Order: sequence, then C-alpha cells, then structure tokens
Amino acid sequence: MKPHRIRHQFLLEPELSEKLEKLSRNPSTTKSAVVAKAVEALIERRGENELDQRYGKRLDRLSRDVGHVRRDVEMILESLALFIRFSITLHAHTPVPDKATQAIAQERFDKFVEQVGRQIASGKRSLVSDNSGEGEQ
Repeated sequence: MKPHRIRHQFLLEPELSEKLEKLSRNPSTTKSAVVAKAVEALIERRGENELDQRYGKRLDRLSRDVGHVRRDVEMILESLALFIRFSITLHAHTPVPDKATQAIAQERFDKFVEQVGRQIASGKRSLVSDNSGEGEQ
C-alpha cells in the first residue's frame, strides 16, 4: 500500500519554475520529489539553526572554558615536572635553614617560577623527553 500523499498548489516565480523544470527533466525524478526534498531540507536547516541559536552560545562558552582548563592543567603539569627535575638536580640540602639558606631558597624559587614561565611561553614541555638537554639548567 502506497503512503498517503496530500496535493498542494503553489505559485513560483518564472526563474524558479525554470530551475524546477530543469531539475525534474531526469525521468527518475519528478517535480513533486524535488519540491518535497527542498521543503524537507529547509525544515531540517531551520531545526539546526534553532538548535544553534539555543545551544550555540553555551557550547562556545564551554569550549572556551575547557580551553582555559586545559591551559591551566598544562601549566600545573609543567610546574610539577620542572619542580621534580630541579628537586632531583638540587638534592643537597642544609639541615638548619638559616637566613642565608632561606635567601638561596627564595632565589632558587624565583628562578624556578621564571623557568616555568619561559617553558610555557616557548611551548617547550619538560614532560617530553629530549636528549639534547635544552630543558635542563
């Protein structure tokens, strides 16, 4: 049994009517089929536009937020990797933290923070193994 179809009457501008005529010249295609596909495509696009209007801004904001989280995680990982590298390299310690030792510790910490900043700014990552020794001081 054939699906029930409803007859419609509508008017087209002459240029559009000519385009419809050209599209339906193929014996396997009818004007009704061309118009039905065009109407269906229009309705689907409107649905997509409604979804984009409704959720597009939220998705864009979430994408930006995920990008910021990714950047923050990379900074944390970079800091941790450099900290571990420096801790292993500078494993010597003094038993009593006197003022001179505290000054040295502050200087090392400042250099550490600067190094993290340079690593992030340059795009180099300490977690990537490189045998050239570029990331080491």
